[in-house]
Amino acid sequence: MARPEQVLLLEPQHELRFRGPFTDVVTSTLKLANPTDRNVCFKVKTTAPRRYCVRPNSGVIDAGTSIHVSVMLQPFDYDPNEKSKHKFMVQSLLAPSDMTDTEGVWKDAKPEDLMDSKLRCVFEMPAENEKTHEMESNKISSSLLKSESSTLSMKSMASSLDDGEVKKIMEECKRLQTEVQRLREENKQIRQEDDGLRMRKGTLMSAPHSSPAVRVKEEGLSTRVIALIVLFFVVGVIVGKLAL
Repeated sequence: MARPEQVLLLEPQHELRFRGPFTDVVTSTLKLANPTDRNVCFKVKTTAPRRYCVRPNSGVIDAGTSIHVSVMLQPFDYDPNEKSKHKFMVQSLLAPSDMTDTEGVWKDAKPEDLMDSKLRCVFEMPAENEKTHEMESNKISSSLLKSESSTLSMKSMASSLDDGEVKKIMEECKRLQTEVQRLREENKQIRQEDDGLRMRKGTLMSAPHSSPAVRVKEEGLSTRVIALIVLFFVVGVIVGKLAL
């Protein structure tokens, strides 16, 4: 029994093209559109699963909507004499109205309910002058995108601020500048005070060495006071004995 015709619309319809050089991942996009009034389950399969990364590789497309599938070819050593035998197949199935488990629907599906479309893979290697032109075009486009994004961000920032907000920002900048100046003056004053303290400390440290006569006088005074105290004590003891 012949399988029903594919209900999904594929773009491209027959082949996926991958443009080199193949030293990095090369991506080809496949669009799947569902023009019906029912949800459609789909799966994307390949004859070389280790060479490709497909996202998403399965799912459900709602009625009247479409999705884009990214087919990413992994880096490899390209041989222009070797023809690509890789193929892809898009398999689809009308989803039942009471569907709860997608895997269960695929497992219970009958062969006559399945629809499929096949695509072949085509590898293209650009010529040297095309490579150079492509690289230059990519550089120019990336630089233009950067400049446009920076310009747009500046414009969006300027448009989002009204005159009142700009005035507040300017006043805040002036206040911060004044605060910084004040802190600088305080720092300068603290340094001057530290220098004065160091000078005083140096003077005090050198004072004992420059006046030995003062220390001699102080020592002589303390010795005399002790001698007088001892003399008074002896006299007191003698007077006490005489009184007894």
